[in-house]
Amino acid sequence: MAPARTEEDGFDVCINEVPVTGQRRPFIQKDDDQKLKHPGTARANEAASVEAPNGTQQDDWARQHGDQTVLQQHIAFFDTDLDGVIWPLDTFNGFHRLGYNLIFCILAVIIIHGNFSYPTVSGWLPDPFFRVYAENIHKDKHGSDSGTYDTEGRFVPQKFEDIFAKYAGGDKQGITLGEVFNYMKGQRLVLDPFGWGGAFFEWMATWILLWPEDGRMKKEDIRRIYDGSLFYEIAARRSKQKQ
Repeated sequence: MAPARTEEDGFDVCINEVPVTGQRRPFIQKDDDQKLKHPGTARANEAASVEAPNGTQQDDWARQHGDQTVLQQHIAFFDTDLDGVIWPLDTFNGFHRLGYNLIFCILAVIIIHGNFSYPTVSGWLPDPFFRVYAENIHKDKHGSDSGTYDTEGRFVPQKFEDIFAKYAGGDKQGITLGEVFNYMKGQRLVLDPFGWGGAFFEWMATWILLWPEDGRMKKEDIRRIYDGSLFYEIAARRSKQKQ
């Protein structure tokens, strides 16, 4: 049997001799759908996808956050005083505003500040208060993830689309918990327990936050978690419900 190829470009995306290449086919943009230009090129400040080629436009998010990388946008919700420094208490309050219970909020503080504070400090000595510094948040990228954030904190649309192209079923517009576990298993790098744990915590926190009634986390919701815009919407919704 001949290797599977893209429709017109003529290069192989999978080969029969290596079944996993056929089971996890990468995202391929259709020629008749060129809304998302250069999907393999990282966007500095826009979380772009096929459905949102210019990033989040709701409430003018992309333009208003044009001076931040997408990874910086992801954590901006927790920096309530906008000083670029996230204290453990900021993280606790942020998770609480999003609806997580007390135990999970404490666990989040321990995991995030215990592991991600030191890489963001400017010098050699650790921060005595375990603060996270937004200007260096790109140094917190870990292995065994999707690669959607690059090592500079930019957003790579191709990698984001690959999550759903490779692992999601149906119309590729959502992903189930079972598919997420397949994704995490498929993205594991050898001898990378830190990355495995980081990926598990992030996706479980995402599932708890979205808690989809139909069992599928929506692709658009996940994209907006990447740029942090959904955090504000969920927090505002919960605040209104309490009132």
